[in-house]
Amino acid sequence: MNTEVNSKLTEDAARSPRGTHERLESLLGRKGEALSPRALRKLLEQLQAIIDPRVGEVEGGRRAQALITWYNKAAPGERLDVWLLMSEQFVADQVKAQAAQAQYASAIGTSDEAVAEVRLRRATVSPRRRILQRISVLPEGVRFLVDMREQLLPHLKARPTLAALDVEMEYMFSTWFDVGFLELRRMSWDSPASLLEKLIKYEAVHDIRSWADLKNRLDSDRRCYGFFHPRLPDEPLIFVEVAMLGEMSGSITPLLDESAAPADLAKATTAIFYSISNTQAGLRGVSFGDSLIKHVVDTLKTEFPRLKVFATLSPIPGLRGWLVKNAGRLMEATPARAQQSLTRELGEPPTAKNLLAAMDGVSDMKESSALRHWLLASAAEYLGQGIEGSKPLDPVARFHLGNGARVERLNWLADPSAKGLKQSFGLMVNYLYDLNRLDRHKASLVQGKVPVSGQVKSLMG
Repeated sequence: MNTEVNSKLTEDAARSPRGTHERLESLLGRKGEALSPRALRKLLEQLQAIIDPRVGEVEGGRRAQALITWYNKAAPGERLDVWLLMSEQFVADQVKAQAAQAQYASAIGTSDEAVAEVRLRRATVSPRRRILQRISVLPEGVRFLVDMREQLLPHLKARPTLAALDVEMEYMFSTWFDVGFLELRRMSWDSPASLLEKLIKYEAVHDIRSWADLKNRLDSDRRCYGFFHPRLPDEPLIFVEVAMLGEMSGSITPLLDESAAPADLAKATTAIFYSISNTQAGLRGVSFGDSLIKHVVDTLKTEFPRLKVFATLSPIPGLRGWLVKNAGRLMEATPARAQQSLTRELGEPPTAKNLLAAMDGVSDMKESSALRHWLLASAAEYLGQGIEGSKPLDPVARFHLGNGARVERLNWLADPSAKGLKQSFGLMVNYLYDLNRLDRHKASLVQGKVPVSGQVKSLMG
């Protein structure tokens, strides 16, 4: 669904705040809505027919297929009406649910507790879940539902009632896409062209510029692994690109250099995860990354017993935005001597405005630059102390630290691309996966303490 269509759909939703209950009872025409009250009632009947208790699985599946066929040809506003009906009309029976809850509460501690719990679970299952389940058994059903949620997500803010359908789908996807049902598969230059095209399409960290670029990333010193689901056999759900090196990498440039010779695998001691990409927006909230990294580490250790270090070379996408908001505070907290050095380099007393302006010249800063030291110290604070509760502010940090890694090293001008300079002034970070300390690091994060190396801690002052 393109941006123009999405924008129009959002505008229509904003102009049409009526819920489906009101619209179904109305005899008047459309008020900016895609379907008239009569057409909406017909669509509701079609949805109800899918889970009619009087029909079997075959007939129910045929009706679900008819809905998919109609939906795929429907206009954006008509699709919105499908989501609204499923969210607002197919809810669990509150009377039955409350009665089952009361029975369960009374049965706790008695021999009837197990039976009461089963009744409670059944009473709280919404009819919309049964619709989703019936669709899912069709050959293309899971693909359809993942795509449908992707289309729905941008409209949650404008239509809060859609959250009911969204949460239901996320819950069901978390079950269907449990790691126990996924297959770890290596992708290489010998993989089908259709699969290689998807790597190019879905790469989210460092754009793949050409087939030569992709071939370099699949060379003999590289590995690329993805998780696949049996219902989406030709579609990686998430994939990771890995480089085998003799040391921890501090720059993305040599890793993406198509003319560079492959590293000597016999001397490789370090595995660098330099790109991890989720491919299905419709599976937002379903976590694969933790399990993917663990599976890949185990696979690499088997193939390359000499590997001792497992680390990332990661972007810091939230750094610039955070620094824009916090430059004034950081400058005021800068020691007097460092402020004097900044004054000499800037030619005037440091302020949030002139510090941020000076950061656009990172490419020309020498190692002794006071501005360079100030930026590194600020980035160290962002990664080492930028946390709300137990959630790091930076999205990439949140992912890796949540998996038990620690902030190991900041790398100056590690990504000199336009994207790298825009989001983090060219800085990148290594997160270290110390396999013996993953649980300890997770426990520390739960307590609101970010695991950092001594090097990063020294930058924080």
